[in-house]
Amino acid sequence: MKKILALLLALCMVFALAACGESKAPEQPAETPADAPAEAPAETPAEEPAEKTDMRVAMITDYGDITDQSFNQTTYEACKAYCEKNGVEFTYFKPAGDTTADRVAMVEKAVDEDYNVVVMPGFAFAGTIAEVQDEYPEVKFVALDVSEFDIMSSFENEKDAHLASNVYSAVYQEELSGYMAGYAAVKMGYKHLGFLGGMAVPAVVRFGFGFLQGADAAAKELGIENEVAVEYVYGNQFFGDADITAYMDTWYGEKGVEVVFACGGGIFNSAAEAAAKVNGKVIGVDVDQAGVINEAYGDGMTVTSAMKGLTATVNHMLSEIAAGNFANYGGKVENLGLVSENPEENYVQLPLESTVWNDGFTQDNYKELVKAMFDGTVTVESISDASAMPELSITVTEYGNIK
Repeated sequence: MKKILALLLALCMVFALAACGESKAPEQPAETPADAPAEAPAETPAEEPAEKTDMRVAMITDYGDITDQSFNQTTYEACKAYCEKNGVEFTYFKPAGDTTADRVAMVEKAVDEDYNVVVMPGFAFAGTIAEVQDEYPEVKFVALDVSEFDIMSSFENEKDAHLASNVYSAVYQEELSGYMAGYAAVKMGYKHLGFLGGMAVPAVVRFGFGFLQGADAAAKELGIENEVAVEYVYGNQFFGDADITAYMDTWYGEKGVEVVFACGGGIFNSAAEAAAKVNGKVIGVDVDQAGVINEAYGDGMTVTSAMKGLTATVNHMLSEIAAGNFANYGGKVENLGLVSENPEENYVQLPLESTVWNDGFTQDNYKELVKAMFDGTVTVESISDASAMPELSITVTEYGNIK
Protein backbone atom coordinates (compact mmCIF):
# COMPACT_ATOMS: atom_id res chain seq x y z
CA MET A 1 0.00 0.00 0.00
CA LYS A 2 2.81 2.39 0.88
CA LYS A 3 4.43 1.75 -2.50
CA ILE A 4 1.19 2.59 -4.26
CA LEU A 5 0.80 5.84 -2.30
CA ALA A 6 4.42 6.81 -3.05
CA LEU A 7 3.88 6.13 -6.74
CA LEU A 8 0.71 8.24 -6.81
CA LEU A 9 2.51 11.10 -4.98
CA ALA A 10 5.37 11.01 -7.52
CA LEU A 11 2.93 11.14 -10.43
CA CYS A 12 1.14 14.19 -8.90
CA MET A 13 4.48 16.01 -8.59
CA VAL A 14 5.32 15.32 -12.24
CA PHE A 15 1.95 16.63 -13.43
CA ALA A 16 2.28 19.70 -11.22
CA LEU A 17 5.72 20.52 -12.63
CA ALA A 18 4.43 20.03 -16.18
CA ALA A 19 1.51 22.34 -15.52
CA CYS A 20 3.82 25.06 -14.18
CA GLY A 21 5.99 24.81 -17.26
CA GLU A 22 2.99 25.19 -19.57
CA SER A 23 1.73 28.33 -17.80
CA LYS A 24 5.04 30.13 -18.43
CA ALA A 25 5.30 29.31 -22.11
CA PRO A 26 2.96 32.05 -23.48
CA GLU A 27 4.79 34.75 -21.51
CA GLN A 28 8.17 34.17 -23.11
CA PRO A 29 7.45 35.75 -26.55
CA ALA A 30 6.08 38.87 -24.84
CA GLU A 31 9.34 39.29 -22.97
CA THR A 32 11.63 38.57 -25.91
CA PRO A 33 9.98 39.18 -29.31
CA ALA A 34 11.37 36.92 -32.02
CA ASP A 35 11.89 39.93 -34.33
CA ALA A 36 13.55 42.17 -31.71
CA PRO A 37 17.07 43.35 -32.69
CA ALA A 38 19.71 41.57 -30.69
CA GLU A 39 21.39 44.88 -29.84
CA ALA A 40 18.20 46.43 -28.44
CA PRO A 41 17.64 45.01 -24.94
CA ALA A 42 14.16 45.27 -23.46
CA GLU A 43 15.17 47.98 -21.01
CA THR A 44 16.59 50.37 -23.67
CA PRO A 45 13.26 51.70 -25.03
CA ALA A 46 12.04 52.34 -21.50
CA GLU A 47 15.01 54.61 -20.72
CA GLU A 48 14.24 57.30 -23.37
CA PRO A 49 10.73 58.16 -22.15
CA ALA A 50 12.04 58.16 -18.58
CA GLU A 51 14.49 60.94 -19.52
CA LYS A 52 11.85 62.89 -21.41
CA THR A 53 9.37 62.89 -18.54
CA ASP A 54 11.49 65.60 -16.94
CA MET A 55 10.08 67.94 -19.60
CA ARG A 56 6.47 68.95 -18.90
CA VAL A 57 4.92 71.27 -21.46
CA ALA A 58 2.18 73.84 -20.93
CA MET A 59 0.71 76.09 -23.59
CA ILE A 60 -1.10 79.29 -22.72
CA THR A 61 -3.61 80.88 -25.10
CA ASP A 62 -3.69 84.61 -25.73
CA TYR A 63 -7.06 86.39 -26.16
CA GLY A 64 -8.33 83.50 -28.30
CA ASP A 65 -8.78 79.83 -27.54
CA ILE A 66 -7.75 76.45 -28.94
CA THR A 67 -10.71 76.38 -31.33
CA ASP A 68 -9.92 79.68 -33.09
CA GLN A 69 -8.91 77.77 -36.27
CA SER A 70 -5.80 79.92 -36.37
CA PHE A 71 -2.82 80.77 -34.16
CA ASN A 72 -3.88 79.26 -30.83
CA GLN A 73 -5.38 76.12 -32.30
CA THR A 74 -2.38 75.41 -34.51
CA THR A 75 0.04 75.88 -31.61
CA TYR A 76 -2.07 73.76 -29.29
CA GLU A 77 -2.38 70.92 -31.81
CA ALA A 78 1.37 71.00 -32.55
CA CYS A 79 2.28 70.85 -28.84
CA LYS A 80 -0.26 68.11 -28.14
CA ALA A 81 0.85 65.97 -31.09
CA TYR A 82 4.54 66.26 -30.20
CA CYS A 83 3.95 65.44 -26.53
CA GLU A 84 1.68 62.48 -27.21
CA LYS A 85 4.18 61.05 -29.67
CA ASN A 86 7.11 61.45 -27.29
CA GLY A 87 5.51 60.56 -23.98
CA VAL A 88 5.70 64.10 -22.58
CA GLU A 89 3.04 65.42 -20.23
CA PHE A 90 1.12 68.34 -21.75
CA THR A 91 -1.72 70.67 -20.89
CA TYR A 92 -2.93 74.14 -21.78
CA PHE A 93 -4.27 77.09 -19.83
CA LYS A 94 -6.70 79.76 -20.96
CA PRO A 95 -6.44 83.15 -19.20
CA ALA A 96 -9.59 84.53 -17.60
CA GLY A 97 -9.28 87.77 -19.55
CA ASP A 98 -7.25 89.66 -22.12
CA THR A 99 -4.69 91.32 -19.87
CA THR A 100 -1.05 90.76 -19.02
CA ALA A 101 -2.09 90.07 -15.43
CA ASP A 102 -4.41 87.29 -16.60
CA ARG A 103 -1.68 85.73 -18.71
CA VAL A 104 0.90 86.01 -15.91
CA ALA A 105 -1.56 84.25 -13.62
CA MET A 106 -1.66 81.30 -16.01
CA VAL A 107 2.14 81.13 -16.13
CA GLU A 108 2.16 81.05 -12.33
CA LYS A 109 -0.44 78.28 -12.34
CA ALA A 110 1.57 76.27 -14.85
CA VAL A 111 4.75 76.60 -12.79
CA ASP A 112 2.90 75.74 -9.58
CA GLU A 113 1.81 72.53 -11.29
CA ASP A 114 5.43 71.72 -12.18
CA TYR A 115 5.34 72.51 -15.90
CA ASN A 116 8.83 73.58 -16.89
CA VAL A 117 8.34 74.43 -20.58
CA VAL A 118 5.78 77.12 -21.37
CA VAL A 119 4.72 77.84 -24.96
CA MET A 120 3.11 81.23 -25.64
CA PRO A 121 1.67 82.15 -29.07
CA GLY A 122 1.18 85.77 -30.06
CA PHE A 123 2.53 89.27 -29.55
CA ALA A 124 0.20 89.78 -26.58
CA PHE A 125 2.67 87.81 -24.43
CA ALA A 126 5.36 90.50 -24.58
CA GLY A 127 4.38 91.97 -21.22
CA THR A 128 4.05 88.50 -19.72
CA ILE A 129 7.59 87.61 -20.74
CA ALA A 130 8.91 90.84 -19.24
CA GLU A 131 7.31 89.94 -15.91
CA VAL A 132 7.98 86.21 -15.60
CA GLN A 133 11.34 85.53 -17.27
CA ASP A 134 13.42 86.43 -14.21
CA GLU A 135 10.83 85.20 -11.72
CA TYR A 136 11.12 81.63 -13.02
CA PRO A 137 14.69 81.14 -14.31
CA GLU A 138 14.29 77.36 -14.24
CA VAL A 139 11.40 77.49 -16.73
CA LYS A 140 12.03 77.53 -20.48
CA PHE A 141 9.73 79.93 -22.32
CA VAL A 142 9.05 79.45 -26.03
CA ALA A 143 7.23 82.38 -27.61
CA LEU A 144 5.81 82.53 -31.12
CA ASP A 145 5.45 85.84 -32.93
CA VAL A 146 6.67 87.99 -30.03
CA SER A 147 9.27 90.46 -31.28
CA GLU A 148 12.22 91.73 -29.31
CA PHE A 149 10.84 95.25 -29.72
CA ASP A 150 7.52 94.16 -28.17
CA ILE A 151 9.31 92.63 -25.19
CA MET A 152 11.69 95.54 -24.59
CA SER A 153 8.84 98.03 -24.89
CA SER A 154 6.97 96.22 -22.12
CA PHE A 155 9.40 97.30 -19.40
CA GLU A 156 8.39 100.41 -17.46
CA ASN A 157 12.03 101.41 -17.06
CA GLU A 158 14.04 101.31 -20.29
CA LYS A 159 17.20 100.49 -18.32
CA ASP A 160 15.59 97.26 -17.07
CA ALA A 161 14.73 96.03 -20.57
CA HIS A 162 16.35 92.70 -21.42
CA LEU A 163 15.68 89.24 -22.81
CA ALA A 164 16.62 86.49 -20.37
CA SER A 165 18.50 83.32 -21.32
CA ASN A 166 15.46 81.16 -20.55
CA VAL A 167 13.36 82.79 -23.30
CA TYR A 168 13.30 81.99 -27.02
CA SER A 169 10.98 83.64 -29.51
CA ALA A 170 10.39 82.98 -33.19
CA VAL A 171 9.04 85.74 -35.38
CA TYR A 172 8.20 85.27 -39.02
CA GLN A 173 8.74 87.17 -42.22
CA GLU A 174 5.02 87.55 -42.90
CA GLU A 175 5.70 89.99 -45.69
CA LEU A 176 7.07 87.09 -47.76
CA SER A 177 4.04 84.81 -47.61
CA GLY A 178 1.80 87.89 -47.90
CA TYR A 179 3.69 88.78 -51.08
CA MET A 180 3.22 85.25 -52.43
CA ALA A 181 -0.54 85.44 -51.82
CA GLY A 182 -0.96 88.85 -53.46
CA TYR A 183 1.19 87.87 -56.42
CA ALA A 184 -0.73 84.60 -56.86
CA ALA A 185 -4.14 86.30 -56.67
CA VAL A 186 -3.39 88.76 -59.48
CA LYS A 187 -1.68 86.13 -61.62
CA MET A 188 -4.74 83.92 -61.18
CA GLY A 189 -6.86 86.66 -62.73
CA TYR A 190 -8.29 88.56 -59.76
CA LYS A 191 -8.18 92.32 -60.24
CA HIS A 192 -10.31 93.69 -57.39
CA LEU A 193 -8.82 92.55 -54.09
CA GLY A 194 -9.45 93.29 -50.44
CA PHE A 195 -7.34 93.11 -47.29
CA LEU A 196 -9.17 92.67 -43.97
CA GLY A 197 -6.67 92.78 -41.13
CA GLY A 198 -7.41 91.99 -37.51
CA MET A 199 -5.53 94.76 -35.70
CA ALA A 200 -2.75 96.94 -37.08
CA VAL A 201 -0.06 95.14 -35.11
CA PRO A 202 3.34 94.58 -36.77
CA ALA A 203 2.72 91.00 -37.93
CA VAL A 204 -0.61 91.86 -39.55
CA VAL A 205 0.83 95.00 -41.12
CA ARG A 206 3.69 92.99 -42.61
CA PHE A 207 1.20 90.51 -44.05
CA GLY A 208 -0.88 93.30 -45.53
CA PHE A 209 1.90 95.37 -47.05
CA GLY A 210 3.57 92.21 -48.38
CA PHE A 211 0.24 91.30 -50.00
CA LEU A 212 0.09 94.72 -51.69
CA GLN A 213 3.66 94.42 -52.96
CA GLY A 214 2.97 91.00 -54.43
CA ALA A 215 -0.21 92.17 -56.16
CA ASP A 216 1.65 95.20 -57.48
CA ALA A 217 4.54 93.11 -58.86
CA ALA A 218 2.17 90.71 -60.64
CA ALA A 219 0.16 93.60 -62.10
CA LYS A 220 3.34 95.16 -63.46
CA GLU A 221 4.43 91.90 -65.05
CA LEU A 222 1.03 91.59 -66.72
CA GLY A 223 0.92 95.27 -67.67
CA ILE A 224 -2.40 95.83 -65.86
CA GLU A 225 -1.38 98.22 -63.07
CA ASN A 226 -4.31 100.53 -63.91
CA GLU A 227 -6.79 97.65 -63.69
CA VAL A 228 -5.87 96.26 -60.27
CA ALA A 229 -7.36 97.81 -57.12
CA VAL A 230 -7.22 96.83 -53.45
CA GLU A 231 -9.59 97.85 -50.62
CA TYR A 232 -7.66 97.93 -47.33
CA VAL A 233 -9.06 97.96 -43.77
CA TYR A 234 -8.50 96.69 -40.20
CA GLY A 235 -11.33 95.31 -38.10
CA ASN A 236 -9.55 96.42 -34.91
CA GLN A 237 -10.27 93.00 -33.40
CA PHE A 238 -9.29 89.39 -34.02
CA PHE A 239 -12.76 87.91 -34.46
CA GLY A 240 -15.63 88.36 -36.84
CA ASP A 241 -19.02 89.76 -35.91
CA ALA A 242 -22.19 91.15 -37.52
CA ASP A 243 -20.70 94.62 -38.05
CA ILE A 244 -17.62 93.33 -39.86
CA THR A 245 -19.72 90.90 -41.91
CA ALA A 246 -21.93 93.81 -42.99
CA TYR A 247 -18.80 95.75 -44.00
CA MET A 248 -17.63 92.79 -46.06
CA ASP A 249 -21.12 92.52 -47.62
CA THR A 250 -20.55 96.00 -49.01
CA TRP A 251 -17.14 95.07 -50.37
CA TYR A 252 -18.27 91.90 -52.11
CA GLY A 253 -21.62 93.33 -53.17
CA GLU A 254 -21.54 97.05 -53.96
CA LYS A 255 -17.81 97.42 -54.57
CA GLY A 256 -17.37 94.17 -56.50
CA VAL A 257 -14.38 92.84 -54.55
CA GLU A 258 -13.53 89.36 -55.84
CA VAL A 259 -11.21 88.02 -53.15
CA VAL A 260 -10.34 89.16 -49.60
CA PHE A 261 -7.17 88.31 -47.70
CA ALA A 262 -8.63 87.89 -44.19
CA CYS A 263 -5.70 88.24 -41.84
CA GLY A 264 -6.19 88.00 -38.10
CA GLY A 265 -7.51 85.10 -36.03
CA GLY A 266 -11.22 84.41 -36.39
CA ILE A 267 -11.94 87.57 -38.38
CA PHE A 268 -11.95 85.39 -41.51
CA ASN A 269 -15.45 84.25 -40.53
CA SER A 270 -16.92 87.63 -41.44
CA ALA A 271 -15.17 87.68 -44.82
CA ALA A 272 -16.28 84.12 -45.57
CA GLU A 273 -19.89 84.75 -44.51
CA ALA A 274 -20.10 87.68 -46.91
CA ALA A 275 -18.27 85.84 -49.69
CA ALA A 276 -20.68 82.91 -49.49
CA LYS A 277 -23.58 85.16 -50.46
CA VAL A 278 -22.10 86.17 -53.82
CA ASN A 279 -19.74 83.30 -54.63
CA GLY A 280 -16.76 85.41 -53.55
CA LYS A 281 -13.33 84.14 -52.58
CA VAL A 282 -11.04 84.44 -49.57
CA ILE A 283 -7.35 83.96 -48.78
CA GLY A 284 -6.50 82.33 -45.45
CA VAL A 285 -3.65 83.17 -43.09
CA ASP A 286 -1.12 81.64 -40.68
CA VAL A 287 -2.10 78.05 -41.52
CA ASP A 288 -3.78 76.28 -44.43
CA GLN A 289 -7.37 77.34 -43.77
CA ALA A 290 -8.88 75.80 -46.90
CA GLY A 291 -10.34 72.80 -45.08
CA VAL A 292 -12.03 74.87 -42.38
CA ILE A 293 -13.32 77.67 -44.61
CA ASN A 294 -14.45 75.50 -47.50
CA GLU A 295 -16.29 73.07 -45.27
CA ALA A 296 -18.11 75.82 -43.39
CA TYR A 297 -18.82 78.29 -46.19
CA GLY A 298 -18.50 76.62 -49.56
CA ASP A 299 -16.29 74.31 -51.54
CA GLY A 300 -13.53 76.09 -53.45
CA MET A 301 -13.93 79.40 -51.59
CA THR A 302 -10.32 79.51 -50.36
CA VAL A 303 -7.94 80.54 -53.14
CA THR A 304 -4.82 79.96 -51.02
CA SER A 305 -3.41 80.68 -47.54
CA ALA A 306 -0.39 82.77 -46.54
CA MET A 307 1.18 80.44 -44.01
CA LYS A 308 3.92 80.59 -41.42
CA GLY A 309 5.58 77.58 -39.84
CA LEU A 310 4.11 77.44 -36.36
CA THR A 311 4.01 73.65 -36.27
CA ALA A 312 7.56 73.35 -37.59
CA THR A 313 8.80 75.79 -34.94
CA VAL A 314 7.03 73.98 -32.10
CA ASN A 315 8.34 70.59 -33.20
CA HIS A 316 11.87 71.88 -33.61
CA MET A 317 12.04 73.70 -30.30
CA LEU A 318 10.48 70.94 -28.19
CA SER A 319 12.85 68.45 -29.81
CA GLU A 320 15.82 70.67 -29.04
CA ILE A 321 14.71 71.15 -25.44
CA ALA A 322 14.27 67.39 -25.02
CA ALA A 323 17.78 66.90 -26.42
CA GLY A 324 19.23 69.38 -23.92
CA ASN A 325 20.08 72.01 -26.54
CA PHE A 326 18.00 74.95 -25.33
CA ALA A 327 21.14 76.92 -24.46
CA ASN A 328 21.69 77.35 -28.20
CA TYR A 329 18.41 79.26 -28.45
CA GLY A 330 17.82 80.95 -25.10
CA GLY A 331 18.01 84.74 -25.08
CA LYS A 332 17.33 84.94 -28.83
CA VAL A 333 14.56 86.16 -31.12
CA GLU A 334 14.89 84.46 -34.51
CA ASN A 335 13.34 85.92 -37.66
CA LEU A 336 12.27 82.90 -39.70
CA GLY A 337 11.53 82.99 -43.41
CA LEU A 338 13.02 81.30 -46.46
CA VAL A 339 15.66 78.66 -45.88
CA SER A 340 15.44 76.88 -49.22
CA GLU A 341 14.30 77.25 -52.81
CA ASN A 342 12.07 74.25 -52.05
CA PRO A 343 8.74 75.85 -50.96
CA GLU A 344 7.83 73.13 -48.47
CA GLU A 345 11.06 73.55 -46.47
CA ASN A 346 10.40 77.20 -45.65
CA TYR A 347 8.83 78.86 -42.62
CA VAL A 348 6.65 81.02 -44.89
CA GLN A 349 4.80 79.51 -47.82
CA LEU A 350 1.57 78.82 -49.71
CA PRO A 351 0.01 75.34 -49.42
CA LEU A 352 0.87 73.20 -52.43
CA GLU A 353 -2.10 70.88 -52.09
CA SER A 354 -5.03 73.21 -51.43
CA THR A 355 -4.11 76.31 -53.45
CA VAL A 356 -6.46 76.64 -56.44
CA TRP A 357 -3.81 76.70 -59.15
CA ASN A 358 -4.81 77.71 -62.69
CA ASP A 359 -3.18 78.47 -66.02
CA GLY A 360 -2.32 81.98 -64.84
CA PHE A 361 -0.41 80.70 -61.83
CA THR A 362 0.66 77.05 -61.64
CA GLN A 363 2.61 75.10 -59.04
CA ASP A 364 5.65 75.46 -61.26
CA ASN A 365 5.14 79.24 -61.40
CA TYR A 366 4.97 79.28 -57.61
CA LYS A 367 8.18 77.28 -57.30
CA GLU A 368 9.88 79.71 -59.69
CA LEU A 369 8.69 82.62 -57.55
CA VAL A 370 10.03 81.05 -54.36
CA LYS A 371 13.38 80.36 -56.01
CA ALA A 372 13.60 84.00 -57.14
CA MET A 373 12.75 85.20 -53.63
CA PHE A 374 15.27 82.83 -52.08
CA ASP A 375 18.15 83.84 -54.34
CA GLY A 376 17.35 87.55 -54.00
CA THR A 377 16.13 88.19 -57.53
CA VAL A 378 12.77 89.20 -56.02
CA THR A 379 12.90 91.35 -52.89
CA VAL A 380 10.12 92.32 -50.52
CA GLU A 381 10.17 95.32 -48.19
CA SER A 382 9.41 94.48 -44.57
CA ILE A 383 7.17 97.22 -43.11
CA SER A 384 5.72 97.03 -39.61
CA ASP A 385 4.38 100.59 -39.36
CA ALA A 386 0.77 100.82 -40.54
CA SER A 387 1.27 104.43 -41.62
CA ALA A 388 4.19 103.61 -43.94
CA MET A 389 2.40 102.36 -47.06
CA PRO A 390 4.85 101.02 -49.68
CA GLU A 391 5.14 102.76 -53.05
CA LEU A 392 2.79 101.06 -55.49
CA SER A 393 1.51 101.37 -59.03
CA ILE A 394 -1.86 99.72 -58.33
CA THR A 395 -4.72 101.62 -56.66
CA VAL A 396 -5.09 101.07 -52.91
CA THR A 397 -7.93 102.61 -50.90
CA GLU A 398 -7.34 102.68 -47.14
CA TYR A 399 -10.26 102.81 -44.69
CA GLY A 400 -8.46 102.73 -41.33
CA ASN A 401 -10.39 100.71 -38.72
CA ILE A 402 -13.93 99.40 -38.99
CA LYS A 403 -14.32 99.75 -35.21
